[in-house]
Amino acid sequence: MADELFGHPRLAAIYDPLDPDRGDLDAYLRLAGQLGARQVLDVGCGTGVFALLLADRGIEVVGVDPARASVEVARGKPGGDRVRWICGDATALPPLQVDLVTMTANVAQAIVAPHTWQGTLKGAYEALRPGGHLVFETRDPARRAWEEWNRAASHRVTEIPGVGAVETWLELVEVSGPLVTFRGTYVFAADGRRFTSDSTLRFRERQEIEADLTAQGYLLHDVRDAPDRPGREFVFVAQRP
Repeated sequence: MADELFGHPRLAAIYDPLDPDRGDLDAYLRLAGQLGARQVLDVGCGTGVFALLLADRGIEVVGVDPARASVEVARGKPGGDRVRWICGDATALPPLQVDLVTMTANVAQAIVAPHTWQGTLKGAYEALRPGGHLVFETRDPARRAWEEWNRAASHRVTEIPGVGAVETWLELVEVSGPLVTFRGTYVFAADGRRFTSDSTLRFRERQEIEADLTAQGYLLHDVRDAPDRPGREFVFVAQRP
């Protein structure tokens, strides 16, 4: 099940204006170029920001996401017809042979259940051509990012064209081992409607992820920093032999 933020049509429609700075994707674009990727599978494509950036560069892209509302937003954007959109997840993909599989932002951590995570890594492996790469990021649990997820730090009001003012904030709900649950609240000034969306992320240790990749047959080439968040993220670069 997709979180309400991604799965509810009214929330999916404002996702991009609420998070307009996607400078975090620059490193992925550079890496796609460095690897010479011509076909890319973007797992957890959401509203399609990264998939469309790739398509703008002449890359053949498949975007997959379980949230139908987000996929519909992506499909309706300029250039959306240049991407193959799939509503689903990486555990049940059609036959593909791509050069690169990506999971940007929180995608890897949002895959919480261990069997689904293993199935995602397996699905990505099977979608890659021999020599192709899997690249994704995940937060370093040691940095305890969830301690910053509170109303005081996150509260803001955003003016969205055609929608009006939207008040938003985050609150931490629960920390249970590697699982962290938080709640986003969204209040539309135009009609007073209030929505909440609960999300759970799994904070995996670096060694756990390295073992998972090896178990699925990948060669791990690098674990690097996210350039825009040094010391806070692990970016894994793995290859199908």
